[in-house]
Amino acid sequence: MIKCGVIGCGVIAPTHIEGYQALPGVEVVHLCDLIPERAAALGEKYGIPRCSADYRELLADPEVQLVSVCTDHASHADIVVAALEAGKHVVCEKSLGRIPADLDRMVAAANAHPELVSSGIFQHRFQPANRHLRQLLMDGKFGRVVLLNLVFSCLRTAEYYQKDAWRGTFAGEGGGILINQAIHHLDQLRFLFGDVRRLAARSANLTHQGVIEVEDTAAFLLEFESGLLGTVTATNSAAAEWRTLLSIIGTDVCLEYANEQPVHVEGADNTLVHEIEAALMEKSAEKVVGKHYYGVGHTAQLGDVVEAIRNHRKPEVTLADAADSSALVMAVYESAAHGGEWVSVRKY
Repeated sequence: MIKCGVIGCGVIAPTHIEGYQALPGVEVVHLCDLIPERAAALGEKYGIPRCSADYRELLADPEVQLVSVCTDHASHADIVVAALEAGKHVVCEKSLGRIPADLDRMVAAANAHPELVSSGIFQHRFQPANRHLRQLLMDGKFGRVVLLNLVFSCLRTAEYYQKDAWRGTFAGEGGGILINQAIHHLDQLRFLFGDVRRLAARSANLTHQGVIEVEDTAAFLLEFESGLLGTVTATNSAAAEWRTLLSIIGTDVCLEYANEQPVHVEGADNTLVHEIEAALMEKSAEKVVGKHYYGVGHTAQLGDVVEAIRNHRKPEVTLADAADSSALVMAVYESAAHGGEWVSVRKY
């Protein structure tokens, strides 16, 4: 039996708790939140016996072997480093950190404790449709991919930002649309197409003036290590609740992929086109637990972390790999701060 603790009992915590409870041989035994009533309410709902208001108390619990960090961005580095130093396996929600120094500390701590499993949550890598799409790309079904375009839009209101003091601030969150919402889909690009060599970006606060001090809209050009070029546009000032549209342009097949579903597939080989469309539709049909845009990948990723612990191997998403996706966001911020100049993306 692997016993887990969850630090931070806000919006994402139930997804972690339900994910662990869906796995055989796993039990959540300790919850922690700065607001004791919030931890107590989740403990009562899910039948979890112990609650605390200080993460150090949870880390001192000898029964806890694996910790989920579900707190604000600014606290991630301190908690992850402390968890590893306390001998706990750890999985941290995105974004791993809000500034490069956070990533440096966390990756250094993970490297200092290779006997422990450490991972960052990027659950879209575990969605069946995304995994199938990646295999299609690796198998050359699209021919040579020559261009991609990601359009991401969602809505975050003033009320959303005012609900928690850390949101929409440089000190608490590190950024806006990119580091909180779009980061999932920037990681998806890395998962599908490999690492980004450099980028050039612009960003703006178009509709949240006086509410947040970070960006609500951004646009940038990507140059991947493979030479592939791509564009990304993202905003949380849209009428849409949550909408992604990834256009993949290949020499044999072109795909428009919206919210992890194929909406248009085109190519000269009709048999191949229908095969790709049918397979992706089938893979995208799984039931989602929680908010629809979380997808179905949390439980699968937590399961991979648990199996990594049991089998003494690295998880599919290592802490360094997750740091690379956070570093991609931070490179966008660096470029935008310097008027859109080209910036290299750091690798961990």
